[in-house]
Amino acid sequence: MADPGRFAPNDIVRITASGWGGYGFVMAPQGIRPGVESYAGTPRPGVVRRLAWRVFARLPRPVRLGLVHTFTPDYTVGALCFLEHGSLEQGGRVLVLRQRHRRGWTLPGGLLDRHEDPAGAVRREVREEIGLNIDPGEPVTVVIDPHERRVDVIFVVPITERPEVYPQGEAIAARWLTLDDLGTVDISTAQAFGALAHVRAGGAGPGLVLDHG
Repeated sequence: MADPGRFAPNDIVRITASGWGGYGFVMAPQGIRPGVESYAGTPRPGVVRRLAWRVFARLPRPVRLGLVHTFTPDYTVGALCFLEHGSLEQGGRVLVLRQRHRRGWTLPGGLLDRHEDPAGAVRREVREEIGLNIDPGEPVTVVIDPHERRVDVIFVVPITERPEVYPQGEAIAARWLTLDDLGTVDISTAQAFGALAHVRAGGAGPGLVLDHG
């Protein structure tokens, strides 16, 4: 799988029908959650750290959130939509866009506005970019890129007939393309295709304990 650290935000990636699943999603490392001080068989944190957690837990919630936002990495959060006419794996087509600020084909979608949820954001972006009103349903997967500090929530909207679409706003062109015709896409779109392929190949399975050390 390509290392996302090699790509800049405006880089483009070539996708083919035989190789699109190679661009899998990237998960950020997970840390210990606040309030979980120790596990059986593992060392307990030091006295200072335990005291710090107790003080933190007693702070008002707005203060706790302010500290978290100040001292943890910021991630941008977006929502992307596959408008899919027929199964991509069987020669179906997906709607992709050319956008003024991006290189290569992209999926409809964009960043969440303040106080907006992913479904509301993707609904708004699709309407603004191509004039369609959609019900995005539930997300099918999420892409987390720790190198770009970006999270994309992925939606799939299957359609039985391809509607007329009219690119507007940031979109300057729109096409219904198969995987064979797709060609170059930007890195976030490549990661979204890889994440969808992963889900359709069986999705995430349960984890394993690798050792007891």
